[in-house]
Amino acid sequence: EIYTLSLHDALPISIHAEWQLRPFFGVTFAGSTTFFDLEQAADNPNLVVGFNSVLLGELIGFDADLGYAPGFFQGGGQHLVTRSSATTLTGNVVVALPRRLTEFTLRPYFVGGAGFMQARINDPSKVLGVSSTLPAVDLGGGVTGFLSDRIGVSWDVRHFRSFGGKARGLSFGREQLSFWRANMALVFRY
Repeated sequence: EIYTLSLHDALPISIHAEWQLRPFFGVTFAGSTTFFDLEQAADNPNLVVGFNSVLLGELIGFDADLGYAPGFFQGGGQHLVTRSSATTLTGNVVVALPRRLTEFTLRPYFVGGAGFMQARINDPSKVLGVSSTLPAVDLGGGVTGFLSDRIGVSWDVRHFRSFGGKARGLSFGREQLSFWRANMALVFRY
């Protein structure tokens, strides 16, 4: 008789990865920028919507995150800016508490990575407008809890910061933008 041993049989815990799709909404806050911020609004709270997708194993995973904050550089009724936004697109590594330890409770995780951040500012005169895409990093964490086998909720806080911006005419020094984002997501697990 011939006996075969597979890798699955040799490991004490089976390798299991899950996909999580997370549409979210939240708020940006504590922003700062070197862009010529006509309405001084970058540090004001602002609505953000987005989506992230996570492939998560027992401990380590990967996350792709897209966030869009319309009106990021607009505040109050000053009307010095007609349209503005801050958009982030990052790829991240996720480190989570092992799933077997958090089966029936909240599962905390840390996330960090890099990608791009885009700042757009349109003014009525079309002279002081900005459209700049910058490399960026993000770092944060959150918790996820499931209401059923497939549907859950996630709360997440991340800090986004651009780096390596150029010194152009519409910024004070090198172009920079940073802010915090807190969001809540509906989670679909596959």
